[in-house]
Amino acid sequence: MINPAMQNCSAIWVTWFLLALSQLPTVLTSSTTQPTPDPSGYVAFCPCMGRFGNQADQFLGSLSFAKALNRTLLLPPWVEYRTGELRSIQVPFKTYFKVEALEAFHRVLPIETFMEFLAADLWPPANRISFCYRSRNNNGDCAAKQGNPFGPFWDSLGVDFVASETYGPLHYDISNHDVIAQWQERYPPTQYRVLAFTGAPAAFPVQKHNRHLQGYLEFADNIVEEANNFIYYIRENYAGPFVGIHLRNGADWRNACDLIKDAPLLFAGPQCFGYRGEIFNPPLDDRRKMCLPSKQDVVFQVEEAVRKLGARWVFVASDHDHLLPELKFVLQKDNIMVARLPRNRPLVDLAILSRANIFIGNCFSSFSAFVKRHRDIESLPTLFWGLGIEGSRTNESVGRRDEL
Repeated sequence: MINPAMQNCSAIWVTWFLLALSQLPTVLTSSTTQPTPDPSGYVAFCPCMGRFGNQADQFLGSLSFAKALNRTLLLPPWVEYRTGELRSIQVPFKTYFKVEALEAFHRVLPIETFMEFLAADLWPPANRISFCYRSRNNNGDCAAKQGNPFGPFWDSLGVDFVASETYGPLHYDISNHDVIAQWQERYPPTQYRVLAFTGAPAAFPVQKHNRHLQGYLEFADNIVEEANNFIYYIRENYAGPFVGIHLRNGADWRNACDLIKDAPLLFAGPQCFGYRGEIFNPPLDDRRKMCLPSKQDVVFQVEEAVRKLGARWVFVASDHDHLLPELKFVLQKDNIMVARLPRNRPLVDLAILSRANIFIGNCFSSFSAFVKRHRDIESLPTLFWGLGIEGSRTNESVGRRDEL
């Protein structure tokens, strides 16, 4: 006999899938209004390190860097890697986020708009120089278009470079005002209209003093609409609060977790442990479990969060295994719905996870870190696998926290 709850789940899944197919987001074209040239110059860069989570971390630092130099930031397209594609895919910035929200902090302009209306006069082909800290080959060259995604990124914008500029030992830690002055003196906008970096002029992970800039990253309307539609359809049958979880368990992540023995603050680790390990310093075995929790530990922590919250459903985002059978087996007895998006939509995953009443993420994942920063703005609670809220151990604290 088919469980009625499972029948409801299937019906909701099909309905949502059909709706989602009918509302595929449209890639926005560049503005038709010609922008005014900025005499203070521009900063451009390739977000060429990793996938979205890493790119978002470095974007915040790059935004801060451009503001410190008083140059307009040219918003780059997001770099994506899709199954079956040999070259990276470039998605215009405004497909995912609102440009006008960033303008409340600093001057920004989609790089596609700059190339269409201003580049011919302000940055003609003969003046296009790539910037790097040190050369990437034996010829003293930045090799700005060598490899994937570097080549496809600049090709998508119609950019070729005629020369390279190595700016080391100058760096982009703009917390030092002397560094800002050195950049402005060495590369005045009258001579260098565009500082085009081979990679983001920012640290990874995002530095503590730049985390608040997440507040200027607002999801585009199409992302919000898709996330809202999914949530509303689930809540038609499972009205009430929900738990959102993010799982990293693909083969590449398993290999990455092996690096913890040599890099205890790997990737986004500082969000849990502090930038110098000052918040929490667990032993190596515990760090490994936080990076790659067992199925049993995931199910246990989700079950505890659902019970404490009184949640009606659980939303799962994952790079590989969503653990739906394992979670449903434990939660269906209480008529708790377990759901995921029917197709791969990472930005919609982020929007939904940002709305969850409780979010459980991975300490070391920059994708989870994006969600946490978004939730911090709204003062929404975040837990991590193997941890409770804000760095307290789950097994010791979850049962005591009324906010769950």
